[in-house]
Amino acid sequence: DTRRPLLDSLWSNAQLFRSRMQDAGFVLAGKDHAIIPVMLGDARLAARMAEMMLARGVYVVGFSYPVVPKDKARIRVQISAAHTPDQVNHAVDAFIAVGRELNVI
Repeated sequence: DTRRPLLDSLWSNAQLFRSRMQDAGFVLAGKDHAIIPVMLGDARLAARMAEMMLARGVYVVGFSYPVVPKDKARIRVQISAAHTPDQVNHAVDAFIAVGRELNVI
């Protein structure tokens, strides 16, 4: 199957992101998926975090009410097979730095 290397890369990247983020103390929703919500609760916090991540070269999207239920704001991260492990690690490192700055972790 010619798709197998892409699927392997996708799941490897998703697992790397998920495990490092959870180890850092972030609350993640869902499992077994390449779209990984980073749960924050507060809409303003999600928007601010997304802005700060972009300043670090990582594009993520904050979602809040009415897109998601009230007090369930989150950052939506979409992992790809095209990402390299270095890119995934860069994103996690940025999340950790921003998360500490905003007292999320």
